[in-house]
This record gives sequence, C-alpha cells and structure tokens, in this order.
Amino acid sequence: MNIYKLMIGFFALILCSCKESKPYSNSHSQKSIPEPLNDKFNKIKAPKNMVWIPGGDFLQGAVDGDTLAMEHERPRHKVTVDGFFIDIHEVTNYQFSKFVEATGYITVAERKIEWKEMRKQLPPGTPKPHDSLLKPGSLVFKKAKVNVPNLYDYSQWWEWKIGANWKYPKGPGSSIKGKDNFPVVHIAYEDALAYCKWLGRRLPTEAEWEYAARGNRKGNIFVWGNNIDNLSGHANTWEGEFPLENTKLDGFESRAPAMTYPKNNFDLYDMAGNVWEWTTDWYNTQYYEKLAKKSIIKNPHGAKVPFNPNNPLAREKIIKGGSFLCSSSYCASYRISARMATSMDSGAEHLGFRTVMDIAMLD
Repeated sequence: MNIYKLMIGFFALILCSCKESKPYSNSHSQKSIPEPLNDKFNKIKAPKNMVWIPGGDFLQGAVDGDTLAMEHERPRHKVTVDGFFIDIHEVTNYQFSKFVEATGYITVAERKIEWKEMRKQLPPGTPKPHDSLLKPGSLVFKKAKVNVPNLYDYSQWWEWKIGANWKYPKGPGSSIKGKDNFPVVHIAYEDALAYCKWLGRRLPTEAEWEYAARGNRKGNIFVWGNNIDNLSGHANTWEGEFPLENTKLDGFESRAPAMTYPKNNFDLYDMAGNVWEWTTDWYNTQYYEKLAKKSIIKNPHGAKVPFNPNNPLAREKIIKGGSFLCSSSYCASYRISARMATSMDSGAEHLGFRTVMDIAMLD
C-alpha cells in the first residue's frame, strides 16, 4: 500500500511535507547486523519484555496452498538468520510516552508543515493549499456508510485528519487515556528509528520478522496453523463486510491491548493483526526473484533500492503482520508471508512497530 494513494487532493501534499529539522538523525540506514552468532547464546537472559529467537533457516515467502497469497510474496527462497532478541509485543503507548518524556521527541504527525519545504518536492507551479490545510495530522480510518464495490479506492475509508497523532489516534477529541497497554500508532519510519536509538535497539529486517512470526511452524500459512476458522481467536482483524460493518468476532473493532490473543511458539504476541509493523527492508517487487536464484541467503537486509512498478518514484519500506483493518475480502494480511509497501514519512491509525536487539547491543 502506498500511503500517497490514500489522500485526496492536497491532503497528498501534506503527507510528504514533514521535513523540518528534528532532534534525531534523518538517516534511513540501520546498524549492520553483526557477523553470525553462535547459538550458545540461546539460553542468555533476555532484556525485559523481549525474548531470544535462536538462529536458523526457513523458506521465506508464501507457502504452497496459500490461495490468498499475492505475487509479491513469491517465489519462496531459503534464508538463514542469526539469533536476536525481539519485543514480545508491539511498542505500547506507555512505552512510547516514556521515550517522549525522556527526550522531548516530536513525531512527524505533530510537526509544523512548511510550504517552502513542501513545494520543493512538487511539480513547478503547484499552487499553495489554503493555510487551513497546512497543519499537522495523520491518516485515520473511517467506516463506510454504504456498500463499497470498488476496494481499490482507498480514499473511501481513509481521511487526512488534522490533529491526529499518537496521543490523539482519531484526531482532536480522542485520547489514549486508559490505553497504556495498546500499541502506539501514527508512527512514521523515522519516529520508530528514533525510539530504537534511544533504547540502543533497531528495527527488524523482513526476514527476521517473518522468521520470528513463524515460530518454527515452517509450513504454516498463519501463526496458529492453517485453519482460517481459528482467525477470530488468534488475531485482531476485520470480520464482516469491509469497510462497512465489523462483526467484532475477535472482540474489537479497532486496536486491541497488547497480548490479548495467544502467543506463537516463540512466545510472541500479535504477529498477526492489530497493527502493521515497520521493517528495515526497502519494498522492491523484483527482490524475491533475485533471491530465489541463490541456494541460500544469510541475514538478508532487503533490496538495495526501492522499486514499485505502480509508483516508480516511491521510496517505501516493507511493513508486516497486518492490522485490525485486514479483511479476507480486501487485505488478508494476517498471513505470515503477507507484506505491504508504505511511505516512510507518514504514519497511520493502523501502523506501529516492535524492536529487536543483537547480542552486540547488550554492551
């Protein structure tokens, strides 16, 4: 999904405008993953709220028999990853608030929009939007009032909401009061990087994320197995006619608290549904084809450059796991191999993250 496609008119301009100075580096690179680690570290004591994922190999990508898989999830390719620590759940409002309190960090969705900077990224002669539109905000989900026959038009259920950010997920008037244990959302890529830097951690690669999500269930479509009938008991997704009516069979219409559903075999929660999660890999539809030509790939970091044939100028990262908006009729991305492309400079109501840590980062 390209976030820019979700905007209507000048809302698209606002989305790509947050480029002013900030207290953290704007670099999109991460520390390189250390050289292979010996699995003698398997029994090492994990940092609080993290677990150790022992290294191993697996077939990344859509499994045989997954009728909901998309072409960019194929072909499967053999990957091996070294061991790493990973958060047992998505970063919560409480955890993110502690980061903000300690650093004074201001997220992308909260920053002042500068027209002088915005116009540099737009075609010459683009008229300036009205000042009432040039205000900080983010993307918020809105339910449809009538049946939506065209599910390719994202603007039917997304709106740019001025004042929406991690503290006000639905915009002015909303709140995260009493929701400390809910996953933080409206997190842009650089926001996630800043949080990681504060803790001395990093974001997972796509391969690490998928390996952790599989939990040694190497041939399964879902984190719980292959039976779609078990969906509502294992993940927070959209069940019903999207985006008109959510039956809430899983107990929630929007986000759910962390650790609400059963953990996987690696003791990880919400690796399916709830909110999408950032990875470090560029989205490149040609990347899997290149990997499939090799016998095995060690600790892949993703494509060197982004490429989306639907938008060749886009610079997008891969997000994983699906969200509370994933529906079998629209976006069945609660499957392990599912992946999505998202612009780095914006968050949304269904987008969060979790962190990972290498042994070397313990020093």
